[in-house]
Amino acid sequence: MRSGVALQPVYPSAQFGDLVERIETLGFDEFWLTDSSLHSRYSYMYLTIAAMRTSRMTLGTAVTNPVTRHPALAAVAATTLDEISGGRAIMGIGAGDRPLLALGHKPARLRQLEDSIHAMRALWTGDHVTYQGLGFELVDAHMRFDVPADIPVYVSASGPKTLEMAGRVADGVVLLAGLDTVGLTYALEHIDRGVEKAGRSERPKISVFAYGEINEDEDAALESARTIAAWFPQTAPMYCELAGLDKELISRVQQEYSGGEFQEAAKVARLLPDDFVRRMALAGNRASVLEKMATLDALGVDSMTLFPIGGDIHTRTATIEAFAECVDAYRAG
Repeated sequence: MRSGVALQPVYPSAQFGDLVERIETLGFDEFWLTDSSLHSRYSYMYLTIAAMRTSRMTLGTAVTNPVTRHPALAAVAATTLDEISGGRAIMGIGAGDRPLLALGHKPARLRQLEDSIHAMRALWTGDHVTYQGLGFELVDAHMRFDVPADIPVYVSASGPKTLEMAGRVADGVVLLAGLDTVGLTYALEHIDRGVEKAGRSERPKISVFAYGEINEDEDAALESARTIAAWFPQTAPMYCELAGLDKELISRVQQEYSGGEFQEAAKVARLLPDDFVRRMALAGNRASVLEKMATLDALGVDSMTLFPIGGDIHTRTATIEAFAECVDAYRAG
C-alpha cells in the first residue's frame, strides 16, 4: 500500500519548500495540495515549488473544481506541472465546496464534473476539440505545444452518485469516507458499481484521505481530530449513520455548523462522541494508526494519505514524521 501527504498551501513559500522536501525524504509516494481559491495561496505555484524541490513523489491537486477553473485551463496547468516535474503530475478534481460560495458559485453538478474530465482528456491527446459540456464549451480548441498522452485523473468523492461516476471514468479516487470499515465498504461498493456499469476490468486506484493528528498523548490527538469529524454530518451524513451516530445529533451538527471548512467546526465538534471521532479520523497514537492501515489494506485500498490538522506547523510536522514511522513499521511487518 502506497502512502502520501496532503497539505493546504497556507505556509510561507520558503517554509513550504523545506516541508515538502522533508516529506519526500521521509519516503512518501504521493504529495497532494488543496486548491481553495481565496482560502490559501495559489496551488499551482506551490506545486511548482514542490516539483522543483522533489524528484520522486507524484504531485496532485486535492482538489481543483470545474467551476472556477475552466477545464481547458486546468488541463494546461496539469500539463505544465507534468513537464516541470518530469511526468509526476496527477489531476485531482471534484465538485468544489464552501470556497466557491465566496465567489458567487455553487459546487459543480455531477454531469459538469464528468464533462470536464472528458474535455481535459480530449485536449491531452493534442487533437482539435469541439465539445459542449455543462457550464463550458470548447470550439476547435487544441493545445499549441507538446502534450502528454495521459495524465491520471483522480475524482474526489463521498456521495454514492459521485463514487459510481468515479468508478466509471476515473483513474483514481480521492476517497473522503472516514476510516470506519462499514463506511469504507459502502464507498468501495459504489465505486465497484460504476466499474461494473462501464465494463472495466478493475476499479480505479483508491487513495483514502486520513485527516487528524498522531500523538502518543491521545487526548491531544482526539481534540485535533474533532473538527474534521464534524465535517461529515454537514457534507457526507451517510457515513455518520453507518458509523452509528444518532440522527438527532447529526441534525444538530448540521444546524450549528453550515460551513464546508472543517476548521470552523470547533464549537459544535465537542458534541460528537469520542468513538465516532476515532472512527472518522486519525485521533490517537501510532498503534491506532497501524490498525487503520491494516483495515485499509484488507479492503484493497491502494494508498493512505495523511492530512495533518491541529496545532501549528511543528505539530503537523510531528504528525507527518509519526506517520512515516507507521508506514515503515507496517511495511516491515
